[in-house]
Amino acid sequence: GKIYSGNYRQIGSKSWNFGQFEDEILDCVMYLLDISINFNLRGNPVRVARVISAIVNGPDDNGVLAGNWSGDYSGGTRPTKWAGSVAILKQFWKTKETVKWGQCWVFSGITTTVSRALGLPARSVTNFASAHDTDGSCTIDKHLTEDGDDMNYWLDDSVWNFHVWNEAWVKRCDLP
Repeated sequence: GKIYSGNYRQIGSKSWNFGQFEDEILDCVMYLLDISINFNLRGNPVRVARVISAIVNGPDDNGVLAGNWSGDYSGGTRPTKWAGSVAILKQFWKTKETVKWGQCWVFSGITTTVSRALGLPARSVTNFASAHDTDGSCTIDKHLTEDGDDMNYWLDDSVWNFHVWNEAWVKRCDLP
């Protein structure tokens, strides 16, 4: 498949091997479910989809992948070097340790693979000029001093060139 990146003026794509049918992928995915969700809740695709989102994100739940946006990727693999989910999931399956490093498109690729391995239809979705509102104000805030100098050193709101996440298609019986 492809995962899109870049910016709204120059959209690029990266080939991605989702590999949901590759050897050991289903074993790894079932292990992830075993450590994350009670067996009798696995019949609820909404709960399973939420668990998938959590278990792919390493630091929160001892899951598959750790994120890194620092530019220093020592001790792991640079996010741009990954070309698919299979190598990441196989490394996690072998070591049972969080793999280093990923960014949004890598997380999305793995989430798509895990979802598809379980039979949940899923895809990676990209948007461009992606607003990240960290304080819930529904705005991207910019603060200036009386002299017009930037005060955003303490503010985390931003607009990213692109952001990648997932869609999964499940029946939502909990919604009218």
